[in-house]
Amino acid sequence: MRLRALLLAGCCIAAAGSAHAGLLSDDEARKQIQQLEARTSKLEESQGRSLIDLQTQIDTLNADLRKLRGQNEELAHGLQDAEKRQKDFYIDLDTRLRRFEAVDNSAPAPQSAAAAASGVPAAGTEAQQDAAPVYDPAVEDRAYEAAYAFFRAASYQNAINGFQEFLKNFPDSIFVPNVHYWLGESYFAQQDYKNALTSYQQLVTHYAYSPNTPDAMLGTANCQQALKSVAGAKKTLKQLIAKYPASEAAGKAKKLLATLK
Repeated sequence: MRLRALLLAGCCIAAAGSAHAGLLSDDEARKQIQQLEARTSKLEESQGRSLIDLQTQIDTLNADLRKLRGQNEELAHGLQDAEKRQKDFYIDLDTRLRRFEAVDNSAPAPQSAAAAASGVPAAGTEAQQDAAPVYDPAVEDRAYEAAYAFFRAASYQNAINGFQEFLKNFPDSIFVPNVHYWLGESYFAQQDYKNALTSYQQLVTHYAYSPNTPDAMLGTANCQQALKSVAGAKKTLKQLIAKYPASEAAGKAKKLLATLK
């Protein structure tokens, strides 16, 4: 009996211990769940802040991009205005010079003593004055724009005809350097490399001050390469790099030079 009582007591103690252990396991599980929930909340909060920061950065970048686009448009507009003012200035200057030349050329010749005494004007003086052509810069401007419009429309033969006619009618125009360049480009587009080379060299030789001169030198090298004059192309490219190192054409010349064997 005593032994049986001892065994029963031991079983009760063991059962109580197991129940207590189960209670402890549930408490630990709840703590872990709470810890996981806290960590999840922190992660969600951190992720939310990161998304907000990222969106803020995107909005800032978009604002900067819009600002830069606006500035770029203003610069482009300002450049167009500056080019137009420069063009108008040169046209006005050229017009004034031509008027002075016309006045000098149309000045009446000295009358002979007999003609002066008789009051009869010297032959041809009034006729010369009446026949003196009146220069109109608008006509020159329209002729250039018409030829250039053909080039922009890729109608190269019409552009060539227009530019050649312009050179005949306005040999002293301020547009002449540009005409030689666009003539070269038009010939080159038609793969007429000999005439293109001639036009480019006219610009390079006689109008070194033109902003198109570096590109004309690059076009010269391209023509020389197409005409199998590799040595000539190399020489032209080296001259271009030396004379106009900061130009965009010089950068292209370096790349082209590296490919020539």
